[in-house]
Amino acid sequence: MKIRSGGHDYEGISYWSDFPNFFVLDMFNFRSVNVSAEDESAWIEAGATLGEVYYGIAEKSSTLAFPAGVCPTVGVGGHVSGGGYGNLMRKYGLTVDNVVDAKIIDVNGRLLDRESMGEDLFWAITGGGGASFGVVLSYKIKLVRVPSTVTVFRVRRMYDENFTDLVYRYQQIAADVLPEELFLRLNLDVVNGTNRATFIALFLGSTEELIPLLKQSFPELALNQTDCVQMSWIESVLFWTNFPTGTPINALLSRVPQVLNYLKRKSDYLKQPIPKQGLQFIFQKMVELQAPLLTFNPYGGKMAEISPSEKPFPYRSGNMFKLQYATNWNENGEEAENRYLELTRKLYAYMTPYVSMNPRQAFFNYRDIDIGINHNGRNSYQEGAVYGVKYFKGNFNRLVKIKTKVDPGNFFRNEQSIPVLPWRK
Repeated sequence: MKIRSGGHDYEGISYWSDFPNFFVLDMFNFRSVNVSAEDESAWIEAGATLGEVYYGIAEKSSTLAFPAGVCPTVGVGGHVSGGGYGNLMRKYGLTVDNVVDAKIIDVNGRLLDRESMGEDLFWAITGGGGASFGVVLSYKIKLVRVPSTVTVFRVRRMYDENFTDLVYRYQQIAADVLPEELFLRLNLDVVNGTNRATFIALFLGSTEELIPLLKQSFPELALNQTDCVQMSWIESVLFWTNFPTGTPINALLSRVPQVLNYLKRKSDYLKQPIPKQGLQFIFQKMVELQAPLLTFNPYGGKMAEISPSEKPFPYRSGNMFKLQYATNWNENGEEAENRYLELTRKLYAYMTPYVSMNPRQAFFNYRDIDIGINHNGRNSYQEGAVYGVKYFKGNFNRLVKIKTKVDPGNFFRNEQSIPVLPWRK
């Protein structure tokens, strides 16, 4: 059984399989968003999109928000159950760090909330993937406070603008020096055969506070006041989705994905800055490959304060950046697909000396079947451990024990689900 929450899945695991015998449980119509501004919480159903959640919050308050993804067409069910993150992460943690209750139907058909399911199962479905354990219907989320006015910017720098020093300095300050109120993402890509860096920011404060802050910590960026725009938090959601300035907030209710072509995504974690020589090597390889984009998402702040075992997601203190490799293409056919997949995998391979090892870490929400597939047969546990340890490190074993307890027959399974413990005579 495939469980689809109404958004998108990087590998299509929620609606597609090489195995012919499956059906899709589509949660599309479970999409209500009930916001209580009074107690700063909301119940959100699994089939709602993040855009619908943000719109519902903005209807009730201009100073409440929720720490989740910057893509509004992502479905709540998969995003939250897999951990979830966004540009409020350094201030308020992951999406699952702000979930306080849930409703799930288990393998026996019982409707359970946090109290009746118990803390183990609640822990598992807040970061370990809901589809391995049952059918999640809804989550109760804790809303967070934001200023009535925030500041955003998007600035681009080309290779001839002190590029290596700029990116090297960014690595040194984005996670460990900048205040938790500032989330500064870096996108690296290639335009007309030349390396380009795009810095995208959300700052929970004013332009007057931000400019001197970056002038002191990151003078290499040479940020100007004219680069910055002040707006409400809900308007910043539109900005981060690349909507034109002035777009009405009901655009967040659209379920048309931002990427309508083919895509491949992979992930990594950076524990220390890539040296300048290494950056120059990567820049050169990106020019050769052309297509893949590399994104740096800074951690630090609240992320470094939470225990790695607090939720199934283990990558907290000691991780500076989560990296995403992204390739989009329009050409149809298997030949084009294989070519672009290979380009993405090559950049991933070139990054090997600089990223986490033993295991090479990966982010569960950035689903990647390159790192392992479970055929859910006799070797299910062994196959599951291959990708499970990369996604969850030591928390994988606890997830397996919970899975074995609540779904011993492995009814809820897919190509990267949590396996049950192997049966022994």
